[in-house]
Amino acid sequence: MKETTVEHKLKHLFALQQVDSQLQEVQDLKGDLPMIVTDLETKVTEMQARLKELNGSIKQSKIDRDNADMEIVDLAGKIEKFKSQQLNVKSNKQYDALTREIEAAEERTLKLEEQMESFEGKMEIAKKDIEALTVQLEESTAELNERRKELHELNKEHEKEELKLQHEREKLLARIDKSDLARYERIKKAKGGIAIVPIKRGACGGCFNRVPPQKILEIRQNANFFACEHCGRLLVSDHIVEMSLAI
Repeated sequence: MKETTVEHKLKHLFALQQVDSQLQEVQDLKGDLPMIVTDLETKVTEMQARLKELNGSIKQSKIDRDNADMEIVDLAGKIEKFKSQQLNVKSNKQYDALTREIEAAEERTLKLEEQMESFEGKMEIAKKDIEALTVQLEESTAELNERRKELHELNKEHEKEELKLQHEREKLLARIDKSDLARYERIKKAKGGIAIVPIKRGACGGCFNRVPPQKILEIRQNANFFACEHCGRLLVSDHIVEMSLAI
């Protein structure tokens, strides 16, 4: 159930900040490992996709090469047929027509032979790329598995604490208005994870700039939301701090 007084709103927001800070501490203990694992997963996925693409390219080049080879064989048969027909023609016009057919077939044959060489070259390059990429993939996969194992051990080590904090966070979220939560999250994102702070020795607990005495008196009344004039973080009184610790 959401509590509507400003005092209770501030109490729950400050308690949420404490939980979020503790969760961040747990994440910080893991260092860059989660990001390293994510980056490696992306790298491995991209290499697997590239290998699939290269194998597909080889397959298509083989099909194209075989089709070209079949057409060359077919053209060779036509050329022989046309040459044979030339021996039996009765006019220069027919002879010349067959000659043009032969020349066209021979020209097409040369182009197909060039294409076959091109397909062979593509396959050779793709095969070399596959060999190199396979080695890289094996190395990256091995590193990924090792890093995943390390992260699993770290997660296991902090699992109970993290689950407890997440449960506390969920309970607090059920008591906080959406508009207040949105404001909190916006400030937290802009201010390095710290959205709401107490006043310490007359100064903002976030940026340590001095807070005017009159404003401190108003903040202690817990009747309104007050933001630091310098950093924009929400400010709370010692009473709110004490109340949040009792939640």
